[in-house]
Amino acid sequence: MQYRKLGSSDLNVSAVGLGTNNFGARITDHAESSLVVHAGMELGLNLIDTAIGYGGGESEVHVGAATKDRRDKVLIATKFRAEVPEGNTIAQHIYDQCEISLGRLQTDYIDLYQLHWPVFSLEAEEILEPLSRLV
Repeated sequence: MQYRKLGSSDLNVSAVGLGTNNFGARITDHAESSLVVHAGMELGLNLIDTAIGYGGGESEVHVGAATKDRRDKVLIATKFRAEVPEGNTIAQHIYDQCEISLGRLQTDYIDLYQLHWPVFSLEAEEILEPLSRLV
């Protein structure tokens, strides 16, 4: 497996990552998802991509279950949504989603936390400031 630096970070990511959009939501069960993750890891894959909304949240649960005993061997990338519920701020919404994802992933850190879909009505600073605090 080839590895590359992730942007300007010191993270080395496998050239091939595992997308987990099909985990959960009646497509794969926990055992099947774990088999896929573990087989990928045996081949040298270390980047696992998921999102708070994949499989109604079940993708993150499956990834967490598959990696909890080998968290130091994978880089988990997950995504948040920027649609803000009424009565909430974008910053609080990002923090809330991060906490949900951390719980589902059974970890205390996320290696790469990303905006899933751009919201052009928001200023970049409205999203970047809470992300900076999360770092």
